[in-house]
Amino acid sequence: MAAQDVSAAAKSGEQAPRKVLDCLVIGAGPAGLTAATYLARFNRSVVVVSAGASRAHYIPVSHNCPGFPFGISGTELLTKLTDQALQFGVEIVDARVHRISREKSRFIAHADREQWTAAMILLATGIVDRLPPVRRVEKGIADAVVRICAVCDGYEARNDRIAVYGPPATVIDHASFLRTYSQRVTAVLSEPGELTPANRMLALKLDVAVRPPPATIKLVKGDDGKVVACQIDWPDRSETFDSLYPVLGADAKAGLATALGARVDGDGELIVDAKLQTSVDKLYAAGDVVSSLNQISVAVGHAAIAATAIHHRLESNAL
Repeated sequence: MAAQDVSAAAKSGEQAPRKVLDCLVIGAGPAGLTAATYLARFNRSVVVVSAGASRAHYIPVSHNCPGFPFGISGTELLTKLTDQALQFGVEIVDARVHRISREKSRFIAHADREQWTAAMILLATGIVDRLPPVRRVEKGIADAVVRICAVCDGYEARNDRIAVYGPPATVIDHASFLRTYSQRVTAVLSEPGELTPANRMLALKLDVAVRPPPATIKLVKGDDGKVVACQIDWPDRSETFDSLYPVLGADAKAGLATALGARVDGDGELIVDAKLQTSVDKLYAAGDVVSSLNQISVAVGHAAIAATAIHHRLESNAL
């Protein structure tokens, strides 16, 4: 439809036809931005919609991201990935999609002031970590005292005095993993409860001290204002730790998919097939929202597989 036809349609009250994207990517973390770059380089029409809440922003410095031997902050990595996507013409829109509907074989994603119609959707919406009751906990994360991923940065905490804070059912498993890096690991219960006999034996075998739920957890600052430690208080004692690992779980941002009938695992993360398609046809997912190991390298791998699968399912765009 020509521009004058669109104008005439608008004046007559007729709705102008929507442009149908090949793929809408929801989420602009490592998975979403990588997938968008792949799709753009496949000469596919793609838009990324982002609410700006990527979990990667929390990373002070990652030494676990391939290709960055001297480390990279999460924010810097996202900037590089964004620049790369923009280089290939990806449009990135700052908005929050609150609903996805179906219209025949197409998806319609609804935000407050915009909507997009797409043949395929890739969800890269991530997870939200459950954080401990610590005042200004984000500052503790930024200064690498509160750590939210032992797989990512346990190596950086080697030989630290480590507190692992979590529920009785799971805290010892996490504490035993962190014994890979330090002999000084303490399990601090986040709620009242008893350890199983097997967990009590494991804690004893690994020399992991077990403490009851604390009265308070405080961040300790140095003279320059940087957080340097964490103090945990009980009615009868206080202990100071170099690193605090909260292991309280996370909430997957999978609601857009589950509203369409997508299946999730016991943790609420999306179940996908080998090509990253959810149980809903043409709805794909990548990154932390998927039932998998939550790592940047995994998210990027997911994105490459999903974007390539999407390209092959779309109609040929041969020149």
